[in-house]
Amino acid sequence: MLRYLEVVEESVVKLKPQEIEIQNIDHLGIVAGIIDSIGIVEIINELIGVEKDEKVNAGQVVKAMIINGLGFVSKPLYMFPEYFETIACEHLIGTGVKPEYLNDDKLGRVMDKLFIKGLDTIFFIIAVKAAQKFGVSLSTSHLDSSSIHVHGQYNTSLPEVIFGSSVCLMQ
Repeated sequence: MLRYLEVVEESVVKLKPQEIEIQNIDHLGIVAGIIDSIGIVEIINELIGVEKDEKVNAGQVVKAMIINGLGFVSKPLYMFPEYFETIACEHLIGTGVKPEYLNDDKLGRVMDKLFIKGLDTIFFIIAVKAAQKFGVSLSTSHLDSSSIHVHGQYNTSLPEVIFGSSVCLMQ
């Protein structure tokens, strides 16, 4: 262990200050790891396809959109690359992916392809894959993923409305 620390120390000492780059990932490293463990990038690329010679594929764009959405920011699509300039884009999205590749034109083309393929279908495939990956029981399910229905006895009576000014009520 001591030898390992000596080797690390020697290599750090040899680095020049301009060679060290620190990038922030906050909680997004966990998000990227879960996306990778489910295989969302691969699922999207299989469903949508990969274009020849593209700098960033559809799966990576979807991963970037998820990371951006869970990054607690609300910026328009044309500012998408600016968001990724402040975080470790290549580390989170994929090797060789630069923020400028994630522009509004690329995002728009990918969103069009997702819509054409069918968002419900894509959501279902990813949800089943995630359930399998994390051992979620599928013995019962809810078919409408856009809403949750609950049942029970509710007090539906409305409060009594009294008309008139508050002065009249005080007498």
